Amino acid sequence: MTEALLTIEGLCKSFGGIVATDHLSLDIQPNEIHALIGPNGAGKTTLIAQLTGALRSDHGRVRFDGRDITQLPAWRRSHLGLARSFQITSIFLDMSALDNVALAVQAHAGHSFRFWLPARGDDRLRAPAMRALEKVNLGDRADVPAANMSHGEHRQLEIAMALATSPRMLLLDEPMAGMGPEESVRMVEIIRGLRDEQTIFLVEHDMDAVFALADRITVLVYGCGIATGTPAEIRANADVREAYLGEEGGDG
Repeated sequence: MTEALLTIEGLCKSFGGIVATDHLSLDIQPNEIHALIGPNGAGKTTLIAQLTGALRSDHGRVRFDGRDITQLPAWRRSHLGLARSFQITSIFLDMSALDNVALAVQAHAGHSFRFWLPARGDDRLRAPAMRALEKVNLGDRADVPAANMSHGEHRQLEIAMALATSPRMLLLDEPMAGMGPEESVRMVEIIRGLRDEQTIFLVEHDMDAVFALADRITVLVYGCGIATGTPAEIRANADVREAYLGEEGGDG
């Protein structure tokens, strides 16, 4: 096995008497789709916040591409190549799809927002934005105002905004949230199409999507990683079935 792109070592986070991340250790390999699943309150969203630097860990280490990033702020981690999509979309509804993604390119490059209007026509922003839209099958929707797009297209657009920053790893937090069956199938195909060029850490409650996409799965219960393995290994794990697969999952 090659050297891990992301390594989590003994990560801990508590909120008062509630332990959200409990000495968690796992690794994510380059060009792997690694899924994180777990029941309500398992600590999945807390872990994503720790990885992106939005939340400081109490103990443990996070290494990215061989570098200790445990103490780095979120913007430094972003510039090293960690990009996140959110459970709730964060797009500008009055802008076109292309303008939203071009703004993400500009923000990642560190330019001031006040220069956005004259920069709209800058091909250095629009070209990578268009490439990102095409990767999520929105190339023909580039000029459509985001307000006129469907919920599923909003989710695709947010992934395009993350891809436009040329990340080394994409952290996808519930990309199928709120989607109908057809939209979910389309999103699975989009994520599958990224696997050859993108390492992906996927937090998702749609088990059909998880088992269709993941190379490996980690199961989180009360902040502890109780199992990591291939989809077949996770399906066959009695502890996992008892803790999660046999019951309804909620947000966490």
